[in-house]
Amino acid sequence: MGTPEFSVPVLEALAAEHEVVCAYSQPPRPAGRGKKLRPSPVQARAEALGIEVRHPTSLKSSEEQAAFAALNADVAVVVAYGLILPQAVLDAPARGCLNIHASLLPRWRGAAPIHRSIMAGDAQTGVCIMQMEAGLDTGPVLLREALDIGDRETTGALHDRLSAMGARLIIEALERLPELEPQVQPDAGVTYAHKIDKAEAAVDWTRPAAEVARHINGLSPFPGAFVMRGETRLKLLRARALDDAGAAEPGTLLQGTTVACSTGAIELLEVQPAGKGRMDAASWVNGAGLKSGARLGD
Repeated sequence: MGTPEFSVPVLEALAAEHEVVCAYSQPPRPAGRGKKLRPSPVQARAEALGIEVRHPTSLKSSEEQAAFAALNADVAVVVAYGLILPQAVLDAPARGCLNIHASLLPRWRGAAPIHRSIMAGDAQTGVCIMQMEAGLDTGPVLLREALDIGDRETTGALHDRLSAMGARLIIEALERLPELEPQVQPDAGVTYAHKIDKAEAAVDWTRPAAEVARHINGLSPFPGAFVMRGETRLKLLRARALDDAGAAEPGTLLQGTTVACSTGAIELLEVQPAGKGRMDAASWVNGAGLKSGARLGD
């Protein structure tokens, strides 16, 4: 049970090692200029693998719950599915429902753990394999593994590493399921990774450099932190913080691709001008003819 690209490596790993009796995914959504219905990445991959796909808009009806139970599944593996599982669905598989969650629970329960871990400046994150229950990411953890977050790592890069880790860990968890001891999550250290709001994406140069860099990297590639250049939006997709780069008004281009913040400065590494693809920041600065003292953002 999954929907986005993050879930596809998990589906592929399961299909290689086990019999996948069905794949559940969010319904196709309008996409592209023609707004044609486009299947989710999981649906597209499952169909290519010859796996039955279901994409109900809800699992609350007795009919959908009965159809799910009729699969007689041993285990349901859930990863970034996007629908609430009613208790009847949680109870249907013989060995329950296992969730692959991209954080070190109980830190960053909720919708956007990868974004939030980078934006908060966490040194580590990881993957937990959790037994699902009615609460939001509150179930006992069967297996966990940590990894370090790079100082310039974006959500896009970390997403790919955690997706591969989740695919590997769920295979291990299924192999060891009879021997794994569920570990109840502690009450201490609970945080919530609220869904990213596009209103968060505007860059505030009056914040310290480390926070600005994490903001840029944490929102890359989606929705993309941005500044306005007149009427044009410039996405900032990768940056690193500099401790000492000279003092200037926040948002001022100091030299090259270095921009002043309230304390310190950041070096822009990748940007995306409106209507164009992503590019290295130095190429954009040179192409735009920007000089030291120029302002980024109104």
